[in-house]
Parts: sequence; structure tokens; C-alpha cells
Amino acid sequence: MKLVSWNVNGLRACVTKGFIDYFKQADADIFCVQETKLQEGQIELDLGPEYDQYWNYALKKGYSGTAVFTKIPPLSVRYGIEEDSESEGRIITLEFENFYLVNVYTPNAKRDLSRLDYRIEWEERFRCYLLQLDELKPVIVCGDLNVAHQEIDLKNAKSNLGNSGFTLEERGKMTDLLAAGFIDTFRFLYPDRTDVYSWWSYMPKVRERNIGWRIDYFLVSARLEEKVKDAEIDCQVMGSDHCPVSLSLS
Repeated sequence: MKLVSWNVNGLRACVTKGFIDYFKQADADIFCVQETKLQEGQIELDLGPEYDQYWNYALKKGYSGTAVFTKIPPLSVRYGIEEDSESEGRIITLEFENFYLVNVYTPNAKRDLSRLDYRIEWEERFRCYLLQLDELKPVIVCGDLNVAHQEIDLKNAKSNLGNSGFTLEERGKMTDLLAAGFIDTFRFLYPDRTDVYSWWSYMPKVRERNIGWRIDYFLVSARLEEKVKDAEIDCQVMGSDHCPVSLSLS
């Protein structure tokens, strides 16, 4: 089974930059996107009859939003955490026979860290939610988690220490999540691989020079460890400031 996740930073714009071509090429069983930045009715995405589409729109126009496109019909679909409507459209959970899939766009702490307290509180709720699901079935989590966990996960670790996405608080919450029974699949397979990133600033020459951050992930419940066959980061794929990441499971 192949799964793909991509923060498209505006799906309508990404569609004009090759999204459909990549989607067809990837031929994923489940394809998740974050930061769709649209409302219901603002796009008609023809992905073929084999894909069911599930959307979680933010109330604020042109902001956030997630979607899942799946060949495998889910048993159930949930938007947000528990009964929380999640007005920013950040989470979609699909239940399948043998696992849960959680597609997430984690809140950014903002450059001035004005949203860091909210982010940390959100992380606590999110971890509790995943652990509740994990008691029932194994969980696959994918999306833009907005944190570079270790120094190896970004180009300039020392100069970025304390910046949004690389604060000790945010990194600590990722450590807590992994310690609670989840695996970072890319690091599990490639613990020492350097200079592989999933996000680059739009500043000039940054992507060309590969000054990036790895902030897009596939996490799985620890008991799925033996089923993890590959985890890839498609750095060459353009169309967004992020690139797609993928996971192959047996």
C-alpha cells in the first residue's frame, strides 16, 4: 500500500503547477493534502472514479484546510478531534479495517511565537487523541507537523534554535509523541541521512541551495514497524514550498 502526503500551499495554485501530473504519476492508494486554502465549491478536482474525496475546510477563507483522496473506501470519517469542529480544518481521520489514518496540518507557532502557547496545548490534545485511536487500531499519521525534530532535520540548526518550528517546546512535543509509541518512518529507515528536506523558504535561491527543513512526516504506531517498507521525500517535485512525502507498507 502506498500513501502520499503533500502540503500544497493552496491547491488551486498547485493544480496550475503540475499537481494532477504528479498525482497520476504517484498512483497512491491514499493521497493526503494540507493547506488546501479553499472553500467548498471553489474547485472541481477530477481525480478519476476510483478515488473518494474527503475535505475539511477552514471557516476562514483562503486558509488552512485538509483533504484525503482514497481508493480504499473508509469505514468512517471524522473531522477534527472528537466532537471539536476544528474551525481551521486541520484534521481528517479515516477509519479502515486494520488502521486509522490521520491527516493533519499542525498549527504554526508564528514567527514571533505569539501562537506557541496555543500550539503546545494543541499538541497535548492531539497526542491524547492519537493514543485513544491507537488503543483501538494501529494509527498512521501524516502531514505537515510544522517542526524539525532534530538538528539533522534542517540545514542551519544553530542559527534557527528557538525559531518557530525549532523551539525546544515544539521539538519536545514531537519527542513526547514518539515516546508514546509512534515511529518517524523516514528516520527509522534512514537515521543518518542528511540534506533531505520537505520545505524551503520562498526567499531567492533557498531551494536551489537546498537550505531546507524536514517538517512533513509519516508516523506510524510502533506495532506497524515490520510493515514499513520505504519512506521517501520527493524533493524534486515542484508546485509548492513543500514537496510530497510518501510511505510504502506491506
